[in-house]
Amino acid sequence: MSRLESKLNELKNQGRKALNIYITAGAPDVETSKRAIIEATKAGADIIEIGIPFSDPLADGPVIQASSTAAIKNRMSPYRVVSIIKELRKNIDNPLIGMGYINSLMSYGYRYGNDYNGFERFVTEAKIAGMDGLIIPDVPHEESTQIKATSRRKGIHLIEFVTPLTTIERMESTCKDATGFIYCVSNTGVTGVKELDFSKIGEVTNQAREFTQTPLMIGFGIGTPQAAANAAKFADGVIVGSAVVKRLQENKFDEAMDLIHSMRVALDQSK
Repeated sequence: MSRLESKLNELKNQGRKALNIYITAGAPDVETSKRAIIEATKAGADIIEIGIPFSDPLADGPVIQASSTAAIKNRMSPYRVVSIIKELRKNIDNPLIGMGYINSLMSYGYRYGNDYNGFERFVTEAKIAGMDGLIIPDVPHEESTQIKATSRRKGIHLIEFVTPLTTIERMESTCKDATGFIYCVSNTGVTGVKELDFSKIGEVTNQAREFTQTPLMIGFGIGTPQAAANAAKFADGVIVGSAVVKRLQENKFDEAMDLIHSMRVALDQSK
């Protein structure tokens, strides 16, 4: 059983919801992002999603886009993310999930010459460093066969997506062999804090349960402890990004950690 599966099973057995916190590697600076990842686990995060900065992040809203721009200016790259994960593993045991875009991951091997599959080298080295899963929002399910096979061969969970617009046929196909967890996108926009009626994505998670036993995590739009608790009613956990990243970018480190702690408390009190 993988580190991610073990953590999600542990939470399920405790009757608790998972809290997945997204932090952009290298923003607002490299050292702060590393410290934030460590401190987030102490504040109550069960899983850390490490953003791999990319210049054209199609799924990310303005807050995370700005953090990616800052991280790139700080010379953050997939190579450095792998190095950071290796360093972090000396301090934390929590599951670490990479979140990035396929172009930067496919080009990973170019440093070593064009005769090597860049994506395969990335997941190989990331797994050795201690990465447990990978989210690639710009690769549709129908086109993910090769990278999914490579990821599984290397012991990395490639996270699948479902949304309010996913058809029943596509949902069944997506869910049937999903591992780790399934990312349930709460709305049809990009990331960012919003006022949402999470019962809409609840209809999606209810449908997904017919096709899989893999844990379901709701993300996009969750920015307060109450929103986290409301969303968690319909899934096995929640994913929070922009609300934390915004505070880190504004140099409100303690406030970011307090938010994570408050979300952990809200999730536990809503059991």
